[in-house]
Amino acid sequence: MEIYNSNLIIRDMNTISKKYVVDYLVSNYGEMRHDADRMVKALRVTAKQFNLNVKDLFHYIVENSGTIPSATSYGFDTAYGREIRDTFSFNY
Repeated sequence: MEIYNSNLIIRDMNTISKKYVVDYLVSNYGEMRHDADRMVKALRVTAKQFNLNVKDLFHYIVENSGTIPSATSYGFDTAYGREIRDTFSFNY
């Protein structure tokens, strides 16, 4: 989605690139062990299904971070969080 306003183009910021995923995983974990194309596609599909921000979902899946409200409680996945992870696994 793009919104045009004079000379300014504002793009939908709810996106993630293969480069972002690869760069992040390599810089934080030393290597990329997953198929980046499939991972990015699964992230996008899952985020759309649950109406989530794609980068928040990425950090939740990779690091179990609390970036998605109601997905974790005291560091453990809730039923909602498990549903998100299961859906991502199915899409991946």
